[in-house]
Amino acid sequence: MPKRFALVLALPLALLGAFPASAAVKASDVIQRAIDGFVRPAYADLHERTQAVSKAMHELCQTPSQAQLDAARTEFSAMVYAWSSAEIVGFGPIKENNRLERMLFWPDRKSIGLKQVQAALSDKDPGAADPAQLAGKSVAMQGLGALEFVLYGDGADTLADKDEPYRCAYGAAIAANIDAMAGEVSAAWNKADGFAALWANPGPQNPLYRDGNEAVTELVGVFINELEMVRDVRLKGFLGARADADKPKLAIYWRSQNVTNSLAGNLAGIDALFQVSKLGEALPADSRWMAESIHIQLVNGVATAKSVQGPIDKALADPALREKLEHFRLITSSLSTLIGTRLTAEFGLTAGFSSLDGD
Repeated sequence: MPKRFALVLALPLALLGAFPASAAVKASDVIQRAIDGFVRPAYADLHERTQAVSKAMHELCQTPSQAQLDAARTEFSAMVYAWSSAEIVGFGPIKENNRLERMLFWPDRKSIGLKQVQAALSDKDPGAADPAQLAGKSVAMQGLGALEFVLYGDGADTLADKDEPYRCAYGAAIAANIDAMAGEVSAAWNKADGFAALWANPGPQNPLYRDGNEAVTELVGVFINELEMVRDVRLKGFLGARADADKPKLAIYWRSQNVTNSLAGNLAGIDALFQVSKLGEALPADSRWMAESIHIQLVNGVATAKSVQGPIDKALADPALREKLEHFRLITSSLSTLIGTRLTAEFGLTAGFSSLDGD
């Protein structure tokens, strides 16, 4: 099972400098801006994209053609970008009912998910083609990875004709399942008395966030953990220390050529969240250059990722494009230092450790 990164931030004192005296109040303002300005819009946008994919899959199954298949693939890529932006907030409603793993089972180190998807297609498992039954099956069979294989894996071209109705029905069920989860998560973030209220209103009686420090720690943890995930899991998974150590087929979304699209989405989400929360404005005046530097580097990271197009194996084989990926790695390392060390120090936060919890 894929695991998320866990960040430990020791908070022996109140957030120094940035949140003196009225720490809880100012922290609440930061968190409320993060929720209203990024989290809710990001998951709402994801839901719009999942609805579009579900509709495109339905139309493909109704009237199979190359044009309909191309349309479904286009919507899939748009959904990947939307998910990549939203997934940086990998706590709260998305963690309930195994939604995070059901949305994206990755990395699939032992090809467990791939084998299950292939078996469903081979056996024409009727339960997998029913959204209600699919939701109760293996997490690896019902998310973005499964739909990618249906749309781009071996035999996917048969979706353009009427010879393979089961494959399309399974894909439509996956799309409907993804759409249902996205709708549930978006609705949960918008509940007046839901998780958002707990995060934005820390206090002694709050079961999750006892004070403003804990609430802000959750936010800062997003930036630190997700940068590390992008660099050390997503990128390092396929970009070797040398060109002969590259492993393109270990890249996320390599079949659909969405590797760098997803990396761009991750950093775009981090940038948007950092900007709308206005966390940088809480820095001491002589340290606010950090906020601008973080923004500039994130924008550069997004542009760098987007500049690498096409199949990832061909990009890795092109020295100029591979150099762009190396530059992307350097940008994420610089950002990790800037946020994980310097910014946290300004706030009086002590970063403990961040490591992958899993095999």
